[in-house]
Amino acid sequence: MSQFFQVHPENPQLRLIRRAVDVIRDGGLVVYPTDSCYALGCQIGDKAAMERIRRIRKADKSHHFTLVCRDLSEIATYARVDNRAYRLLRAHTPGPYTFILRATSEVPNRLRNPRRKTIGIRVPDHAVPQLMLTELGEPIMSSTLTMPGDEYPLSDPVEIRERLEHQVEAIIDAGSCGMEPSSIIDLGHSVAQIIRRGKGDLRAFEASDRSLAS
Repeated sequence: MSQFFQVHPENPQLRLIRRAVDVIRDGGLVVYPTDSCYALGCQIGDKAAMERIRRIRKADKSHHFTLVCRDLSEIATYARVDNRAYRLLRAHTPGPYTFILRATSEVPNRLRNPRRKTIGIRVPDHAVPQLMLTELGEPIMSSTLTMPGDEYPLSDPVEIRERLEHQVEAIIDAGSCGMEPSSIIDLGHSVAQIIRRGKGDLRAFEASDRSLAS
């Protein structure tokens, strides 16, 4: 039976966030809100927890996890950021975007794309994960909470509890945060490439891309 924490979406209770962070440190799985949709999170590099997320989502070995980071400085620890990528990251973080970047040696091999050695990086604009990341002191290894057979990510905390309370250690209820996943932007090319169109102002992003390409 999972713990269920009801928190304020803009001013989350620190004592509850600390309990959720303790779950992550102890090797557990936590469902938490972001600025796009709910996600499954665990400690970075925890192989057993990562495999549990794969089983919940019925994902294969090629499933890509995302490192949810606190800010731009933390991104630089886990991804190689050149001047062009830095300008784009500074303009669009925090926000509902996942950026594909070349991983540094700080990222466990099992999290990297085996061919390109890249990793997905995310800085959500939401008070709950921001406070979690501050308390944890490192990124959260995450995956969008989309269940097998579902078209959209889960968004109702009551339904999440009904479906997952025996599969995760904690669920953070901050109300509905939407069903649209983050947009995925690959920064590993001379011009940024949009891999998935999700939440976020992509028109502004594409305008930045055009100016860089000109």
